[in-house]
Amino acid sequence: MCATVNLEGTDERRFDHREVELKWQRAWEANSVFAVSDEADNPVYVLAMFPYTSGNLHMGHVRNYTITDSYARFVRLREGSVLHPMGWDAFGLPAENAAEQRDTDPRAFTESCIESMRDQLQQMGFGYDWRREVKTCDPDYYRWNQWLFRRFWDAGLVERQETTLNWCDSCETVLADEQVEGEERRCWRCDTQIRERELPQWFFTITDYADELLAELDRLDNWPTNVREMQRNWIGRKEGHVLGLDTELLEEKTTLDVFTTRLDTLYGATFVAVSPDHPMAEQLAEADETVAGYRDRAAASDDDGLPQTSGVKTDARAINPATGESLPVYVADYVLDDVGTGAIYAVPAHDERDHAFAEEHDIPVKRVVVPEDDTQDTAEPFTDDGVLVNSGDHDGTASETARERFADTFDATERTEYDLRDWAISRQRYWGTPIPLVECDDCGTVPVPDDRLPVELPEFVHTTGNPLDAATDWKQTTCPNCDGSAVRETDTMNTFVGSSWYFLRYVSPSLETAPFDPDRASDWLPVDRYVGGSEHAVMHLLYARFFTKVLEDIDLLDGVREPFDHLTTQGMVLGENGEKMSKSKGNGVSPTELVEEYGADTARTFVSEAAHPETEFAWDPEGVANAHQFLQGVYRLTASYTDGDFETTNADRAADEYVRRVVDATVEEAAKKYDAFRFNHAVRTVRQLVSLLRRYRDATTPDDETFEHGLTAVLTVLSPVAPHVCEEAWASLGNDSMLATGDWPATEVPDNYDIERALVDATREDIYNILGTVGIDDPLRIDLTVAPAWRHRAYRLAREADDDVVGTVMADDQLRSVGSAAADYAKELAPQASALEPQLSPEQERETLERARWLLEDEFDAKVTVTASDDPTGTDAKPGRPEIDITPTDS
Repeated sequence: MCATVNLEGTDERRFDHREVELKWQRAWEANSVFAVSDEADNPVYVLAMFPYTSGNLHMGHVRNYTITDSYARFVRLREGSVLHPMGWDAFGLPAENAAEQRDTDPRAFTESCIESMRDQLQQMGFGYDWRREVKTCDPDYYRWNQWLFRRFWDAGLVERQETTLNWCDSCETVLADEQVEGEERRCWRCDTQIRERELPQWFFTITDYADELLAELDRLDNWPTNVREMQRNWIGRKEGHVLGLDTELLEEKTTLDVFTTRLDTLYGATFVAVSPDHPMAEQLAEADETVAGYRDRAAASDDDGLPQTSGVKTDARAINPATGESLPVYVADYVLDDVGTGAIYAVPAHDERDHAFAEEHDIPVKRVVVPEDDTQDTAEPFTDDGVLVNSGDHDGTASETARERFADTFDATERTEYDLRDWAISRQRYWGTPIPLVECDDCGTVPVPDDRLPVELPEFVHTTGNPLDAATDWKQTTCPNCDGSAVRETDTMNTFVGSSWYFLRYVSPSLETAPFDPDRASDWLPVDRYVGGSEHAVMHLLYARFFTKVLEDIDLLDGVREPFDHLTTQGMVLGENGEKMSKSKGNGVSPTELVEEYGADTARTFVSEAAHPETEFAWDPEGVANAHQFLQGVYRLTASYTDGDFETTNADRAADEYVRRVVDATVEEAAKKYDAFRFNHAVRTVRQLVSLLRRYRDATTPDDETFEHGLTAVLTVLSPVAPHVCEEAWASLGNDSMLATGDWPATEVPDNYDIERALVDATREDIYNILGTVGIDDPLRIDLTVAPAWRHRAYRLAREADDDVVGTVMADDQLRSVGSAAADYAKELAPQASALEPQLSPEQERETLERARWLLEDEFDAKVTVTASDDPTGTDAKPGRPEIDITPTDS
């Protein structure tokens, strides 16, 4: 029996995170540890969404960038070549507004923000290839936005449309549909309620790619389901029919085309509705002041908050072609002008919006589709397919069949509609990429040729409205075609243009002849691991997919049609009170202050351990302190070895083999966890190994080679998360090369290691159960007896038996010789035969327990023996469950 000696209790050795972290950050930089050669063959591409240049990192940034840096460091150790760059999403309204408030210009403000945030990223020890840094506000970058705009123009993907758009009075600019949030339709940036405004705008015709953007979602197996579903809903593909209804309008006969996705419900139509902007509504308004007044209110609905059930009944009537009934026609705001035809026949029994409108206006509800079992509550609209009722000769027909039949019967035309709209890229602001077009009286709209790019921004103009429109000298230019006078386009591009392809610029950031090297990009793309927030699902992520497809179609990429292979959307870091961190709530945590007090490694370890990357978690000061204590403990464990605090030996004993196997198994398990982005589990395995090494040190005289092997594994496996302290401890072991440039440890884990581990764990648990049941507080001796060979043989045959377990076992000559004991054991095994787990042989079981004997002696402070049973029937031991005999101290 071994007495445990605790070497940690009074150990005051600690690492100074300020000194250690700066030291190794400088060493990594001096040795270009994170640089990847342009000649690298398809390096693993790991990327986090680049930050907007707000000026300061928040804890969400720390978590996001810890995820990618930990994974990149792990892959670099295991595979070598990794591309892990960083850049800045540097254009946008916040910088422009901040510059106005500070009476400065957006460029100066943005550059100061970048300097501050870069310093913070470097203090965190994030390993980026800074040679590849990009800033979307640099003319050397946004010239390629303009160059790509021209390629989109040549490909017919740019259009000028006079259209009703979302206008933010506060930001004084247009917003894309994706940038309008909530039922109250508020600006995603400033939360101002937006209104609609007619403006000529430049659009990218993303709708040309709607079918492919939708279809390819099914192949993005490594994307979160919710993100794919958000994109699927945003694209909103609808298979339906256009049906012409005979209509009487102002005493004239006409035809009204309505769009429906549920032609099978035609018999249930009880009214018709058109949007306020529909030509019929406009015509009716000329003769009806009530309709005219409603249209005016609807036009201002974004300000007034017009209810979705609002609408007015008109004098028009439409004929239901299925029933011959004359249906009232309403003008209703819930019918959208740009969806379908802007007109619908309404079936309150089978559409939630129609139902709400009908209740508000006391319109009849007619049920014409029911579920096959007809169990649905008739008070609520039934919106699924089913079978027809109250539909004349078509009663009992399935919905899908009815749609096909009605299309022929009522001369309906198939049509596919999308909720997706073309991407309005025009913004009436200064701090963005100038759209490279000029307007010439003789030549019309003319793209700026490549040799005149970039069209750079003029000096900032402090003004309301569009600042570029006020830059009169800058606006005046010459036409590239005729050299006559021309006026520059004064709109700038939506900032999402620059972030839709930035991941390609990292591949060749200094290239002066193209936005990126097509061959290298085709080799290095797609991004293997991409990490960012799910709030970008229908903006950045959708636009990046669109851009990538276009670039492949215009031969700038070869064989790459999706930008990101594996997407992870990280969860939010909440305040200590479980609410979103914010200055107003006083629950924010400053990364700078955290690093100052505890160090970057502590911050990284805490956010890695707190939860899976996809899961939100609340800030926990005790968790931070615990992470710091753990890292100091790892440092002290290493120091206790390098300083010779305890004796070691060169013996090769069973206990040493046990530790070696656990070490190698830990390395393999951690690799699986890193690969699965389960960093909290990876750190947990390290914690367990550190605990084991302490016990190995304190309870035995460790084998020197084995102990150092364990320390090497701890430092290597932990280093992706806590790189600075691991480098420091690694160097103290006498290693000349840096850990960051090293290799993932080689391992030798037996195939049956999981069975060995389960045996030891089950034995420990059984000992605890016996001690508790019998009431033994101080055991003197624990004798473990392994089951006899015949029981192992019977167990194996029972696992292999098809049905007749007892017959199979007793058909064996060796087991028959055991007699009734074998038959009784076979009967015991029979009910659970299909669930029996593999077990070790009796020899392997004894060897495994012998290797773990030192651990059991330390844990229970008792002498432990391991023997094989020499009595064929006189023991209760079974495979995987040795017989346990405990002798108390006071016996």
